[in-house]
Amino acid sequence: MKIIIVCSLILSNLFCAQITVPDDYKKIPDILDTSDYLYPFIIPDKGYEYWRVLSNDTDSDKAVIYESQMPDFMTINEPVPEKGFFQKCIGNHCFSYILACKDSRSVYFSNEQQLRDFIGTVDNLPEALLIAQTYGYSFDTKNRFTGSYKIDNKYISIYVLQARGCPVTKESFLVRINRKTGKLDAKTNGIYSKNEDCAALTVPQ
Repeated sequence: MKIIIVCSLILSNLFCAQITVPDDYKKIPDILDTSDYLYPFIIPDKGYEYWRVLSNDTDSDKAVIYESQMPDFMTINEPVPEKGFFQKCIGNHCFSYILACKDSRSVYFSNEQQLRDFIGTVDNLPEALLIAQTYGYSFDTKNRFTGSYKIDNKYISIYVLQARGCPVTKESFLVRINRKTGKLDAKTNGIYSKNEDCAALTVPQ
């Protein structure tokens, strides 16, 4: 068993050494290491009078993750949808959704595609990170090849990862997101880690 672990570490280090990140890529700020800190940066594609991000928490005060400034005359009290985006468990506080108000009517955004539609054009890095997460990618700022980005006029490019299976396999990807359309293209950089500890499947989101 010790021999297997040592070999796994050696191979992991070799894979890491082969993944080269260009110098013009910057480190993703640590403050953006969870989805909850990304929502305030969303600039919706359409004009909404008010919107907020919520979880399916039974405590209405704890359910609010982020909310824009609500007009004084407006109140919204709508039921929680049966499902949402970024589902992480079954039960209480397990998914997120957006409730918005447009033309004095409530509008739900409760799956990954609808979140992408709500974001629309990709204005900044936090929006790009959310788009990547809707496709099953996450990031880890401990490594440049899983937590670096570059922004130009047409695209936001990010080094991200996917973790899956047991033993846990982690694979580095370079994703490129079209800022106008939100379309994502991905290219693998290869598997860089395998871990028998299935708890390692948890990565920053």
